[in-house]
Amino acid sequence: MQKAIVIGAGIGGLATAVRLQLKGYQCSVFEANSYPGGKLSEFDQGAYRFDAGPSLFTLPMEVDALFQAAGKDPRDYFNYQRLEVITNYFFPDGTRIHAYSDPEAFAEEVHSKTGESKLEIKKLLEKSEELYDITHKVFLESSLHKMQTYLRMDTLKSIMQLHKIDAFRSMNQANAARFNDPRVVQLFNRYATYNGSDPYQAPATLNIIPHLEFNMGAYFPQGGMYHITESIYKLGKELGVQYHFDQKVDEILIENKKVKGISIDGNEYKADLIVSNADIVPTYRRLLKKLPAPESTLEQPRSSSALIFYWGINQSFPEMDVHNIFFTEDYKEEFDYIWKKKEVYDDPTIYVNISSKLNPNDAPEGAENWFTMINVPHDDGQNWDEIIERSRKNILAKLKKMLGKDVESHIEVEAILEPRTIQSKTSSHLGALYGNSSNNPFAAFLRHPNFSRQIEGLFFCGGSVHPGGGIPLCLLSARIVGDLVPSPKVLA
Repeated sequence: MQKAIVIGAGIGGLATAVRLQLKGYQCSVFEANSYPGGKLSEFDQGAYRFDAGPSLFTLPMEVDALFQAAGKDPRDYFNYQRLEVITNYFFPDGTRIHAYSDPEAFAEEVHSKTGESKLEIKKLLEKSEELYDITHKVFLESSLHKMQTYLRMDTLKSIMQLHKIDAFRSMNQANAARFNDPRVVQLFNRYATYNGSDPYQAPATLNIIPHLEFNMGAYFPQGGMYHITESIYKLGKELGVQYHFDQKVDEILIENKKVKGISIDGNEYKADLIVSNADIVPTYRRLLKKLPAPESTLEQPRSSSALIFYWGINQSFPEMDVHNIFFTEDYKEEFDYIWKKKEVYDDPTIYVNISSKLNPNDAPEGAENWFTMINVPHDDGQNWDEIIERSRKNILAKLKKMLGKDVESHIEVEAILEPRTIQSKTSSHLGALYGNSSNNPFAAFLRHPNFSRQIEGLFFCGGSVHPGGGIPLCLLSARIVGDLVPSPKVLA
């Protein structure tokens, strides 16, 4: 049996290993950490459990597809529920909007709280669906770097409609032209942050994202987000994938322009095929040092990062739900700080995820586990210790003002994740969460392809390559790699 090696047990690497094993390879996964999942991991702090990274779950069918491909019933491994309320939005003027998953109920809620037209809300969601229908087959589910993609009928249909994807206006320009109320513009501008971008620069094409939440659904995995990692890891083990933890790969070995294997602490592990799930920058800078790097790609602007405070709160807040947003008064200024000043605004928008709302075991009775996050720039040599201290004070003061309760006095335990530790724990270059930013109408074409044009048998998956960051896109990168990889007999 021919051998394949996946470098990195992030969600993209785990899914790719399953697909390669099913294709007929003996697949081994080498991971520098002692656990699988990459950003999609978990940890305990005192009596509280926290999902360390991604907290919103969409497109669950991409997880299900892995089990179905293996002839398994996904429900035997992985279960989830659709959220009735996706997010609770808190505005500085005291307005609170419940983003109901039902589009009709959501339109009514926004209209009742802001006076904004229900028809315009529905039109945006219809436009969002249209954007998805035009783009997903080509931009999300296929390689943009293979000629055969452009010879398919669905690609030709998409190309004929590209004028409809609104790529040359910013997201903010499109939303401000549609809505009269700045709070509603702000609510929809927020979706640019889902891939670490700036709504005042990113193309209005990103208005595709609300479709995933409202029309296709936002979900909560039973047992928390880490259950996604656990279920795919379990499937891989059952299929015969071999996992090697605490094994940091030093080099991808190449001979005669073909992959030969990997090197770890002077030991060589041979393979006929290698997939790097590591960030594309350290993949070239550290693992492929002898290979000419695609400098124009590696030098693309990186996405934003995050500052996260994991707080065990010894009180319940009934006015909050699983997902909560506390908006800044000046969204434009907040993004100017992130992208132009490379700094953190003193009135940041705060995201609070409380998984214990639906998974009570994540906190003691009467308590809650708060994943409290603000968007920050990637690491550019800032004084992060000062930023963390200042931001913590600003976040707590803002929450106290908007909730009318002193949150700080109820914090029992605390852990912190910031750009430097994001880089050290997940090898994400400069702590950028999503690889390159999407602040460019051509960003989709500027991401690194899922295969090497120089080296036979070398492939790439995960959030820093095509089609992008976030759980669904990482899973789609695994599907693309699975489609691109030749069957073992072809390599024989």
